Order: sequence, then structure tokens, then C-alpha cells
Amino acid sequence: MADLNTLASQFVQYYYQVFQSDRSNLKPLYRDDSMLTFEGAPFKGVNDIIGKLTSLPFQQVAHRIATLDAQPSINNGIIVMVTGELLIDQETNATRFSQAFQLIPDSGNYWVLNDVFRLNYG
Repeated sequence: MADLNTLASQFVQYYYQVFQSDRSNLKPLYRDDSMLTFEGAPFKGVNDIIGKLTSLPFQQVAHRIATLDAQPSINNGIIVMVTGELLIDQETNATRFSQAFQLIPDSGNYWVLNDVFRLNYG
């Protein structure tokens, strides 16, 4: 089995690359049991989550990762915590963010059970 931090890093790179190109293509990473909390608002199930992500009011976004931490979770899952900065559309000032994922293994891949996203102001 690959190193925990390597798996977490690969997942995060893939997730943000797909997020930046076409958020609707994140659908295979979520399931009906998945939950997203986005800025305090809860979304449950793949369709509600993808609906929220695709309705975000920007066209372009770039994620700059500052930190990535990973821990083993129950049933060989992984908890991933990311902090960084977002550059949205033509903005020149980045906005700080944090995001946590709980990844669940399934046939050699992982899917997102929990996803918590928060912008960090101040």
C-alpha cells in the first residue's frame, strides 16, 4: 500500500485539478452517503453536492496549497486537511481557505464521505 501522505497528496492534486477544469467531473468521487459542508451549509448526496459545486459563481479558480496533513481513519480510510489560497477569476488578491476530506477506500480507489470547506478571513 502506498504511503498515506503520498495517497493524500495524489488525491488533493487530482481533486483540485478536476475542480479547476470542470467541477461536474468530480461526481465519481462522491456517493449518496457523502456530505459536504460548504461555508456552514450542509449538502448530502452526490447530486446535491455536485449541484452546489457547479453553481459556485465563478468561472476560473486556482488552488495554491500551503499545507496538507493526513491521518489514518477507520476501515483504512484517510482524513485529509488542506490549507491554502484561492485565486478566483481575475482577482489578484488570494483568499485563504481550509478543506477537510474523509476518504473511504473502494476497490483500490477512494471516495469522499465527508468534505468540509471554509474560507478563512482575517
